[in-house]
Amino acid sequence: MIEIERKFLVKSEAYKKEATSSERIVQGFLNRHPERTVRVRIKGDCGFLTVKGISNEAGTSRFEWEKEIDVQEAYELLRLCEEGVIEKTRFEIPMGDFIFEVDEFQGANEGLVVAEIELQRENDKFERPDWLGKEVTGQVKYYNSLLSELPYKTW
Repeated sequence: MIEIERKFLVKSEAYKKEATSSERIVQGFLNRHPERTVRVRIKGDCGFLTVKGISNEAGTSRFEWEKEIDVQEAYELLRLCEEGVIEKTRFEIPMGDFIFEVDEFQGANEGLVVAEIELQRENDKFERPDWLGKEVTGQVKYYNSLLSELPYKTW
């Protein structure tokens, strides 16, 4: 239930050639409190409810609990979310023992492309593809909960 991940900007579209899948994601936040967020997500034909805790000092790990829910219930819950729904397309790129998830944002966050890699341990070593840019792990402005409140286009 502890999520360990690192986040990077993406500097080219070369990741699309390596992607094994892509899926549209729509998500909103029932709660964006800095110490805990409650997210509703629709990914493809599935709905999810996720609770995330506060990140550690480095921004690499935090508590995460996720439960799959009925997609129709997820659509109903989206209506209750705070203002600022996130829309993005997620590409999955296998790289060695890991999978990079590259999110191409639309709507108010159009132009932002971010890659995340989930790790087993904070010190795991992984291959860095050429399209991977500057690391932004722990930079709160790149958290989806903040992007829903302060979109990329307003920076």
